Amino acid sequence: MMKLFQTIGHSSLKFLAKLGRSSLFLFSISTGLAYTLSRPNLLIKQLYSIGVLTFWLIAVSGLFVGMVLGLQGVYTLSTYGAESSLGIMVAASLVRELGPVVSALLFAGRAGSALTAEVGLMKATEQLSAMEMMAIDPLKYIIAPRFFAGFISLPLLAALFSAVGVLGGYLAGVELLNVDAGAYWSQMQSVIDFHDDIINGIIKSIIFAWLVSWIALFEGYDALPTSAGISRATTRTVVNSAFAILLFDFLLTALMYGES
Repeated sequence: MMKLFQTIGHSSLKFLAKLGRSSLFLFSISTGLAYTLSRPNLLIKQLYSIGVLTFWLIAVSGLFVGMVLGLQGVYTLSTYGAESSLGIMVAASLVRELGPVVSALLFAGRAGSALTAEVGLMKATEQLSAMEMMAIDPLKYIIAPRFFAGFISLPLLAALFSAVGVLGGYLAGVELLNVDAGAYWSQMQSVIDFHDDIINGIIKSIIFAWLVSWIALFEGYDALPTSAGISRATTRTVVNSAFAILLFDFLLTALMYGES
């Protein structure tokens, strides 16, 4: 029994220590915003690497998710004679939940793991230490532009995912299964609320962007400078990001829709 308590206590202390280091890391990044804005070329380069190169993954995934929603929606709604409500179901599912959540999970798997591996490799090859020796703060020059690029990219990618998903639902429901096109668009426009649906989805994607960028960069910066350490850090990025996204999705949904 004592060994169990010792294990729990040791794990808890390790978690609190890591949480403290990551909080100080996040504070140090936030102080690099002015430096990043003064060097826009650094930010633009990372926007391309993190956002543009993830574009096709998000677009193709959004299209097929929307098509699946369209097919499943027609099958379910036809039981109740409510095929005309397909647009509402597809748009609400994407804008409220699937758009922000699936985009964040895909972003963590593609861009987040790449960020961790890149920063971890810089640490293993002592590039970060060399910058410190030249009086260059790696947190401002290397980490901050990547953090803010991820913070900007994910909400835009989530909006793209939802928009392409709505188009995919249209292709599956209207073009393949002959749902009325006018009903698909008109009911969607009349029911989907800008504040309760679209704005809340944007808020979720912004918070997910902050979480994934923070976790990915900290895991790379905190990784052991070995190939095995970088590999474990990359795995932790994907796993911890997924847990954080799903946990915060539940909390945010409870806050946004719990009283309605």
